[in-house]
Amino acid sequence: MDNIDTEILRQLQLNAKISMKELASIVHLSSPAVIERVKKLEEQGSIEGYTTKVNLKKMDRSIQAIVLFKSIDCKSLSDFCNAHPDVLACYRVAGEISYIVKLATYSVETLEQFIDAAMPYGTPSTNIVLSSTEKTMVLPFFDEK
Repeated sequence: MDNIDTEILRQLQLNAKISMKELASIVHLSSPAVIERVKKLEEQGSIEGYTTKVNLKKMDRSIQAIVLFKSIDCKSLSDFCNAHPDVLACYRVAGEISYIVKLATYSVETLEQFIDAAMPYGTPSTNIVLSSTEKTMVLPFFDEK
């Protein structure tokens, strides 16, 4: 991966809807050359996909929580979380707890239902999110000096 590929990735992270013509102008290549590079980055797996950021409050999912689990059945907890519609992310971690689950739900009642349904897989400790700031890492990952 060269500096042009890195800049293409950086620009796509900033705006995945950027036109290939505009992207080509930024990296000083022709549109066909940029299209070919993007296709290559996709085929290599450097670009895994394109997503849309959704406003959870507009989707009536105003309750967000981070649930820490001391799991007694890691595989089953992972399967449960992957199948549950409220779960945004599930991280297996090393340390005193075994999983960190990030979720967004409709109400404290549906949060309680999630916790009750997850109890067979481990001991939860629930933290309701009061506010958040989300930082998206944009390439390059190294310090620019």
